[in-house]
Amino acid sequence: MSAFISEFDLRGHDDTDGPSIAIKDSIDIAGYPTTAASRALADAPAATEHAEVVQRLLDAGWRINGKANMHELAFGMTGINDFTGTPINPQDAARIPGGSSSGSASAVGLGLVDAALGTDTGGSVRGPAACCGVIGLKPTFGRVSRRGVAPVESTLDCVGPFARHMRVLIDAMTAIDPSFDAYSARRNASALRVGIVAAVAEESIRNAVDDAVHRAGLAARNIELNSMDDAFRAGLAVINAETWHAFGHLVETGKLGADLDARLRGAANTTAADLAAAEDVRRIFTAAVDRALEAVDVLVLPTLPAFPITLEAARAGASVIAMSSLIRPFNLSGHPALSFPVRVEGASLKAGLQIVGRKGADENVCAVAAHIEAALAQ
Repeated sequence: MSAFISEFDLRGHDDTDGPSIAIKDSIDIAGYPTTAASRALADAPAATEHAEVVQRLLDAGWRINGKANMHELAFGMTGINDFTGTPINPQDAARIPGGSSSGSASAVGLGLVDAALGTDTGGSVRGPAACCGVIGLKPTFGRVSRRGVAPVESTLDCVGPFARHMRVLIDAMTAIDPSFDAYSARRNASALRVGIVAAVAEESIRNAVDDAVHRAGLAARNIELNSMDDAFRAGLAVINAETWHAFGHLVETGKLGADLDARLRGAANTTAADLAAAEDVRRIFTAAVDRALEAVDVLVLPTLPAFPITLEAARAGASVIAMSSLIRPFNLSGHPALSFPVRVEGASLKAGLQIVGRKGADENVCAVAAHIEAALAQ
């Protein structure tokens, strides 16, 4: 059970001994194949150039320690992979690490690297971050380059960083996004206003989120965010159609894991009418989030509605799709969203507190997370 598919030490031209980072295997690193942890792509040729985010990291002095494992083809929430192995959940080895960026979250949580890059199409950074007890950010859609990232085309997917500390996550964002304002992300956020979104989640997790906001001394108000359920279902329709378009041809290879084969075949049934309806929901939900953010600076809610299930339960067929009920909607809308780990009374695992901001205001999201981090450390 490894967080890495391959390990190496790649440095920039100045050969600096900078902070270490792992790169999800759906992101190109020159000289290494991008297999998306799939047997069907195991013989893929080596990438001829770095993805833009990889090159930016190297230029900024980061040291790449390897390719991070992942849920096959980035199309799953459990992180279980019978081809490349299933990464360990640092919080509880008996539980799923979350998907699809399972190896990235595991590597950070285990302390193997300072940070990692993942991709988030339906919660695939924030979900594993919450499962593994680390921080994970999905930037505003389109803000971070996807050149050299699979799949090539997506209206949902975002490259985002994992870290154990906000200062490191902000450093990683500063490296991969030339427009990111680190000073703004580190400013005093005590005056920023928080909207606590009513969410269907376990009571202990909702209480942990409320308590963290209270302990941080942030001005908060309760907010109802309509169309979350509709946005969840619409997000599923879009990811199904786009993943089938990108990887459906691999079904005929006979080399996909059983779960991927079944899910891709099901995705093929997404109709044009389904997509048209999903786009209507995208417009409605995006407008609803924008309206909610007129009254406050960020929205706060649980990342996951419950703690991650066990590997045994997942392998026995327990459904995990509801894991993404509170994260997938913000892929559909494109707003920046971050998961931050918080302690839950009476539980051995930390849960995820999700912070959602206005489009382009990723720095506000990070500033609030850093403020909460400092408050909870006292």
